[in-house]
Amino acid sequence: MPITAPDQFPKTGALIGIDPGTKTLGIASADGLRMLASPVETIPRGKKLAPVLDRLFHLYDDRAAVGIVMGLPLNMDGSEGPRAQSVRALAWHIMKRRDVPILFQDERLSTVEAENAMIEAELSRKRRAERIDASAAAVILNDALQKLAQDK
Repeated sequence: MPITAPDQFPKTGALIGIDPGTKTLGIASADGLRMLASPVETIPRGKKLAPVLDRLFHLYDDRAAVGIVMGLPLNMDGSEGPRAQSVRALAWHIMKRRDVPILFQDERLSTVEAENAMIEAELSRKRRAERIDASAAAVILNDALQKLAQDK
C-alpha cells in the first residue's frame, strides 16, 4: 500500500492532520474549502493501536474527510531516523485498516511554532500542555494546505 504522491492527493475536500507522537496523536482538521486548519483533539496512544485508529476514523468520518496529512519527523539535515520509521509504520497500519490517501508533511519545528503561537495568545502553561499536540497537527496541516494550494 503506497503512500499517496502529492499529485495524486485529492484536490478538494476536508482533510485530517496528524502530529504523530510516541504517547499521543495530535489531530487537526480543515474543511472542504481548505482555508485553515484547526486543532481538534489529542488521542492518547495506549498499548493497543485499535482504539486509537477507531477514534481517528470516527473523526475522519465525522468530518467527511477525503485524506490524511501526517507529520513526518525528519532530522534537521532532512534525513529520516527511527521516529520517521515509526510514523511510516503508523501510516501503514492506517492504510491497512482503510485505504485512505495519506500525504506526508515535513514537521520539523511544528511543535515550536505551535508553542510560540500559544504563548503569544497568552495561554497558561497548563492549557498549552493540553493543546500542544493538536495545535502542532494544525501547523502541519496548514503547511500542507499552503503547499497543496501552490501545486494546483
